[in-house]
Amino acid sequence: MISRRQTLGLLGAVAASSALPSLRPAQAAAATTLRIGWQKNGVLALAKRKGALEKRLAGQGVSIEWSEFTSGPPLLEALGAGALDFGATGDVPPLFAQAANGNLVYVGLYVGSPDASAIVVHRDAPIRSFADLKGKKLAFKRGSSAHNVTVKALRKGGLTPSDVEAIDLSPPDAAAAFKTGAIDAWSIWDPYLAIVEGDPNTRVLSTARGIVDSYSFFLGNGDFTKSNPQVVSDTIDELHKVGVAAQGHLDETITALSEITGVSAEVTRITLSRPGSDLGSVSTITDAAIAYQQGLADEFYQLGIVPKKLDVNDIVWRPKAS
Repeated sequence: MISRRQTLGLLGAVAASSALPSLRPAQAAAATTLRIGWQKNGVLALAKRKGALEKRLAGQGVSIEWSEFTSGPPLLEALGAGALDFGATGDVPPLFAQAANGNLVYVGLYVGSPDASAIVVHRDAPIRSFADLKGKKLAFKRGSSAHNVTVKALRKGGLTPSDVEAIDLSPPDAAAAFKTGAIDAWSIWDPYLAIVEGDPNTRVLSTARGIVDSYSFFLGNGDFTKSNPQVVSDTIDELHKVGVAAQGHLDETITALSEITGVSAEVTRITLSRPGSDLGSVSTITDAAIAYQQGLADEFYQLGIVPKKLDVNDIVWRPKAS
């Protein structure tokens, strides 16, 4: 399973550096609070707006605390350190978190559209293929899903990450750098992608279709999940219900997400209408998703991007059958 102007100020309003100090240590026993890390997109954003998880878990005496992040890597850093109990990210952040011995487990997934990620360049740039990226300044958030798109796109062009000047920037910072011409290309995801696509000075070099699958994952703190399996199971189930309802009422969903993110309804409609987009795809972990993650882990190890060989199955949580 990434979101240039006043809009980006709204999207990036709460950075991880400001969010982390306010988070409390992990709870070791039965939960009274579920601390969720979220980004301003997708099913978690809709669930927060609706109070769906608060309603679902109230009967178990569990309340919800929300902390906003602008990308997956800092969110999982907090999760693995016990400052959060639950959160969602793209495919690459869990690899770095596992390599850093973070205390976290895969608990669920959702599938998006490969067209929701892309590498963009300036309209008049002499970059017409992935091979043309050689020697160029290419920005992406290290350890994010855009990192995976970048690696595989470069490989398709006969290049390696060392063939470009890779610049590690958060989405809001990369948006500003791209607008001023400080970088040549930007690997990014929705809704940031949908926003920058609307700029007449931007050209999409390629989306991720045919390059990577579009898995995103829900992860839980290991101790929390072990102590509170029913809370985690109910959370995944409720997010699935929220997603199905949202997909079935797209006009209402577009309005809601637009208000949450500050992104226009027109841009939000683009993100939710991409081929393969399905808010109702939330599920528990599947064998296919784990096989995908293992292949990604092996590739990033071989390239020296993650420092050690990983067995993804070591941190997969599978709920017991009821």
